[in-house]
Amino acid sequence: MTTQLAIVIPVLNEKGNILPLLTALEGILKGISWEVIFVDDDSGDGTAEHVREIALTRPHVRCLQRLGRRGLSSACVEGMLASAAPFLAVMDGDLQHDERLLPCMFEALSREDLDIVVGSRYTVGGGTGDWSRSRMFASRFATYLAHLVVRVELSDPMSGFFMLRRTFLDATMHCLSTKGFKILLDLFASAPAPARFRELPFTFRNRQWGESKLDSLVVWEFLLLLLDKTVGVWFPVHFVMFVLVGLVGALAHIILLGLFLFSCHFTFFTAQAGATVVAMIVNFFLNNAFTHRDQKLKDGELPLGLMIFMLLCSIGAGVNFAVASSLYDNHIPWWFAGVLGAVIGGVLNYAATAHFTWRRNRLH
Repeated sequence: MTTQLAIVIPVLNEKGNILPLLTALEGILKGISWEVIFVDDDSGDGTAEHVREIALTRPHVRCLQRLGRRGLSSACVEGMLASAAPFLAVMDGDLQHDERLLPCMFEALSREDLDIVVGSRYTVGGGTGDWSRSRMFASRFATYLAHLVVRVELSDPMSGFFMLRRTFLDATMHCLSTKGFKILLDLFASAPAPARFRELPFTFRNRQWGESKLDSLVVWEFLLLLLDKTVGVWFPVHFVMFVLVGLVGALAHIILLGLFLFSCHFTFFTAQAGATVVAMIVNFFLNNAFTHRDQKLKDGELPLGLMIFMLLCSIGAGVNFAVASSLYDNHIPWWFAGVLGAVIGGVLNYAATAHFTWRRNRLH
């Protein structure tokens, strides 16, 4: 029988949840031809190996293991594109989403003229379980921010539990940012036309095994997605972050320059050189942690990455100086010459470091 439904489940260190979740799906999806694709970002606990072992006796179970890249949204997209099923569902692998809603989602998409059905915690009948007040506030605030880029009245744009038609994915996928962890928000914000949707209530359950993936950097990725959907039309969001990090480095440079000159009594040349080196190091680690988090250098990669970064930025600084000096010598106002030199040097630094320091699709 042709597969009607593919359930995509991104996982990272979820080995203990795989079998209970699979058993629950098998009990609720009788009468539907389905497959489940666990997309594993190279977990350290043997999740991928465990899924493949199960798949030996369950042909509807598949494992897509990714090497050298991370990200919940991109994992969901790759999982959906790996299936030929006309209906695609996305849910978490931590047992917090109520799998009993899947047949209702499937029926709604099959019978109604809809693009997507969303499991909502905030529509009538839904709930967040025993969330703390602080987590509830954070979720509500994130939902408010999400509505700045979503063009429809969706009660829970931050939901990670939904089902969509493949035709909707096909029409939207080339506009997706695939940044961060909220693929539903990305889908609604990227759709060429307002999505036809329906929301079904569900109550968020407690995690049964493993640790939550929510942290400050996940929040950062959410903000990157919002930034990409607002200014990404004009500027690559990675470039915007590179510039912001550069401003932090410039501030560190000025503070250190003053400290070296007036507290340490260095010569100007020595103070300038020391402040420049420290500012480059600060920029490197900030860009590694935030701007290029999806290609983050680790452990033994850091020293070489830092050396390449400083070399490339030194070249960019030289171009900056040469352009600004040439413009100034040709009677261009000093401030315009300085700004244009900084812009050209900054673009060169970004392009060079993105390509040579943080290479795309690196294999670890």
